[in-house]
Amino acid sequence: MRTECYITRRAEFSASHRLHDPALDEEENRRLFRECNWEGGHGHNYLLEVTVAGPVDPRTGMVVNLKDLKAVIEERILGPCDHRNLDRDVPFLEGIITTTENLCIAFWEELEEGLSERIGEARLHRIRLRETRDNFCEYFGPGPAPDG
Repeated sequence: MRTECYITRRAEFSASHRLHDPALDEEENRRLFRECNWEGGHGHNYLLEVTVAGPVDPRTGMVVNLKDLKAVIEERILGPCDHRNLDRDVPFLEGIITTTENLCIAFWEELEEGLSERIGEARLHRIRLRETRDNFCEYFGPGPAPDG
């Protein structure tokens, strides 16, 4: 019998950004993004949750070593993003509008690449990014979202 579990690691980081589409004029950007389009930007204390799924290794009792997962999150997301301007300082975010949705997708791509060599049979299952106490986005990777 194969036993599969989901394990999640949380991490916090602070960053600033500005929601702005250079293809639109200033008036359209203000109408679309409202106060999130202020020229100086604004900041958030983000809470990132990374969930990995896979079989429990009978030898270790783990899906993945959480120290390995933590190291990849720190290397691929926290290092480049914490206390940075996401629009100007993070190369892998260059050219995207840094909405929570787009951040989830970009973080998935960064983490998937970093995890591929460290997590054995496990796979990235979900990214949840909380931008404020009331707003968060979940991303389950390319393809259809799972039920529930």
